[in-house]
Amino acid sequence: MPLTTLLVDDEPLAREGLRTLLLQDPEISAIHEAKDGREAIAAIRELQPDLVFLDVQMPEMDGVAVVKEVGADKMPAVVFVTAYDKYAIQAFEINAVDYLLKPVTAERFAQALARAKTHLQPRPGEEARRQILSLLETMASPRHSVRRLAVRSAGKTIFVDVEDVDWIEAAENYVQLHVGRAAHLLHVTMNTLEESLDPEMFLRIHRSILVNVRRIKELQPALHGEYVVTLQDGVRLQSGRTYNERLKALATNPF
Repeated sequence: MPLTTLLVDDEPLAREGLRTLLLQDPEISAIHEAKDGREAIAAIRELQPDLVFLDVQMPEMDGVAVVKEVGADKMPAVVFVTAYDKYAIQAFEINAVDYLLKPVTAERFAQALARAKTHLQPRPGEEARRQILSLLETMASPRHSVRRLAVRSAGKTIFVDVEDVDWIEAAENYVQLHVGRAAHLLHVTMNTLEESLDPEMFLRIHRSILVNVRRIKELQPALHGEYVVTLQDGVRLQSGRTYNERLKALATNPF
């Protein structure tokens, strides 16, 4: 089906790059451009394009402000163009609209365009509205994982790099960080700490245990679908039954 598109970016070279990629698709019938948020709002209202490639970070009025001004329920299909870090991007991928990370590659652009075309298929307006609003909330509060923890002990503060932690054990309102042969007590609950850690690095395998997945050497099935998790230093940990699906996913190759 013929598609009209709008490219919104304050960088002329960025718009030119996207235009070049769009020209390769025979379904693109028209390509319009806007160099800032105000022009984007006017073009969306006047031209009513099918698809908008919208830069997130622009001076004066950014992409999020554009969507809020037009209204999520009145927005065309949107592919956000962004320089957000990988944690925000992972969150973007659970939403219906797509993103492109600068610098844009031809392969990733093709994937985003294909996904956008799918979203342009008829679907209930309320669903589309929820999906855009969900993405906006993610973009407004991108997740930033802690990289270092300050541990107070014997009148001094020790800094522990999160990537050096092998596993973490809950101890009431504290957690114990196991770092090689050392152990450090930190005054924080397990749930609060888990929310602050990189989900790609740390996996909850029990209500009382978080494990650095890079330290896992072996998974061995146990009773009731549970697992015995062996770390590289020989430490063996028992998973909880409610966390087994996470370990199954970890043990599955991505191809």
